[in-house]
Amino acid sequence: MSESVTESGLPLHPLYGPQTLQDWDAEQQLGEPGQYPYTRGVYPNMYTGRPWTMRQYAGFGTAKESNERYHQLVAAGTGGLSVAFDLPTQMGYDSDDPIAHGEVGKVGVAIDSIDDMRLLFDGIPLDEVSTSMTINAPGSVLLLLYQLVAAEHGVDPGKLTGTIQNDVLKEYIARGTYIFPPAESLRLIADTFAYCRQELPRWNTISISGYHMAEAGATPVQEIAFTLANAKAYVQAALDAGLDVDDFAPRLSFFFVARTTFLEEVAKFRAARRIWAQIMRDEFGATNPKSLMLRFHTQTAGVQLTAQQPEVNLVRVALQGLGAVLGGTQSLHTNSYDEAIALPTAKAARLALRTQQVIAYETDVTKTVDPFAGSYVIEAMTDEIEAAARDLIQAVEDRGGAVAAIEEGFQKSEIERSAYQVTQQIDSGDRVIVGVNRFTVDVEDPYEPLRVDPAIEAEQAARLATLRAERDQPAVDAALAAVQAAARGADNVVYPLRDALAARATVGEVCHALREVWGTYVPRDAF
Repeated sequence: MSESVTESGLPLHPLYGPQTLQDWDAEQQLGEPGQYPYTRGVYPNMYTGRPWTMRQYAGFGTAKESNERYHQLVAAGTGGLSVAFDLPTQMGYDSDDPIAHGEVGKVGVAIDSIDDMRLLFDGIPLDEVSTSMTINAPGSVLLLLYQLVAAEHGVDPGKLTGTIQNDVLKEYIARGTYIFPPAESLRLIADTFAYCRQELPRWNTISISGYHMAEAGATPVQEIAFTLANAKAYVQAALDAGLDVDDFAPRLSFFFVARTTFLEEVAKFRAARRIWAQIMRDEFGATNPKSLMLRFHTQTAGVQLTAQQPEVNLVRVALQGLGAVLGGTQSLHTNSYDEAIALPTAKAARLALRTQQVIAYETDVTKTVDPFAGSYVIEAMTDEIEAAARDLIQAVEDRGGAVAAIEEGFQKSEIERSAYQVTQQIDSGDRVIVGVNRFTVDVEDPYEPLRVDPAIEAEQAARLATLRAERDQPAVDAALAAVQAAARGADNVVYPLRDALAARATVGEVCHALREVWGTYVPRDAF
């Protein structure tokens, strides 16, 4: 029997047995579900009590259009919303900024002010629905808009649940929607931790993301290693700001990908939990069990979807979603089958949600806690992934930690090397992609994608002109000045940000106020 290798380049044997787990201590390496080291899951009952949160990622065009999609998803049974923002919003620019031309509403919803946020969540019960927002550099700004709208709905801030991604370090590594330099970005994140501890106690203040690194080409080992190295940097930044580890660590969350390489993905999630529990207990001295728990959201692998024979993506997504569930995810977004072509249609989004519902209610995987525990192959792969990830985390530490390694370009170059290898394998046919380099068809079935109306940009600009004409401009100017004063000093900048947004300052205006004080990040390879 010939041997192969995993996505991470680790050996994948054709047969596993007791000999592969020699000297393996089940009590030390597994433990019980809901107990240290959390290999078997962060909760004792996992899905036997209730399933994971079923999130669907949606957002396009205007706030009104996205609101209509959210109502459809809630009616279809989704337990959590996940907001996609357009590129200008992610970069902290208003829709009428010249730099935003051609991008308004394209890859997500355009949010320029509290007026747009009101429309986005009109009629949505914010005290009943958990909301995740994929926003990073201006993450605190969008969270504040959400809080202000919830207050207008009469919702107690203590009842708001959800997550902001707020993970800017991975933007420097793999995605590029950064604004401020790393030190200032970490300061804003630490301020957000402190703010939410006081004002939004149930909100997850960060979703430390390996997903986007995986989409850029990271292997499973690189995904969890670089994510956990970034997480260590965030924890240290919060400690340096004077916070106690057990005051903020229970609200940390993570965001990973689920690939079609089913067994390795299950093992990856188990290894990540074990590593994080040890880091938090032994390196940072956390004592609250919730501080040791790696709770994570999963999204199926968008990069593995194909525009060719897109219906085949339904099969891919089902397998990826099942892997995430067997790996112990706390919430899950299943991609729509048509996302490799365009924004998902309403039918495709509903089918993606139905995929999760079939896994939850028609299979038996939710009837028992940790179905794969004790599997020779899973336990061996978990150990191997853990060892390789620890080595890579140490390589980051040897370079001075995540920020120093980012500035050196270490993580980015490692991921690019892995991505290039995958591209070579696909081009040579060594890696089979069904419908792309094998099992192809001569003529694709017709498909009508969802299109974003280009008139949206003019509509958003008109809304901004109206807002600026109606608001109390001296009050806005004073509020923006207060933001800059806090940014220059040591006060928590999130509070004056909230006041400015309440006065109807725009997302672009508050981000620009911070740009004037903190500057913007220019990567090394831009010189």
